[in-house]
Amino acid sequence: MKTIIAGTTIAAALSLTASVLVAALPAHAHHSFPAQYDESKPIELTGTVTKVEWTNPHIFIYIDVEDAESSEVVNWALEMGGPNSLLRLGWKRDSLKTGDIIAVEGSLARDGSPLANAQSIVMTATGQRMLAGSSRGE
Repeated sequence: MKTIIAGTTIAAALSLTASVLVAALPAHAHHSFPAQYDESKPIELTGTVTKVEWTNPHIFIYIDVEDAESSEVVNWALEMGGPNSLLRLGWKRDSLKTGDIIAVEGSLARDGSPLANAQSIVMTATGQRMLAGSSRGE
C-alpha cells in the first residue's frame, strides 16, 4: 500500500511541476519595455503602411520610411499593445490598411534595428491621433 501511495505522490508532483513549467513559458518569452527599447531615444517616423499583424501578444505595423539624407527606403517594424488593449483604446482590425500614411511617435530599439515601440499614431489623411497601447511605463 505504501508503494502505491508513494508512486502516486511522485507522479502527482511530477505532473504539477510539468504544468508549472509549461504555464511559465509564455511569461518567459514575453519581454519588458526597458529590455528591448530605450526610452531616452524617442523617434518620430512618417511612412506608408506595408503590413499589419493583428496578433497576440503584440500588434506589429510595418511602414516604409524614406531616409531624408540618402533617399533610401527602410521598412520599420512598430510594436504596439495587444489586440485587447487596442480595442479598448478605440482601434478596430481595419483601422489601418496597407497604403495608409501614418506619423508615429515612439522609442527606438536598443539594438539599433529599424524597430520601435509606438506610443501614438496619427492618420495623416484625417489627422486622427490614436494611442498605441505601448508597454512603456508612464
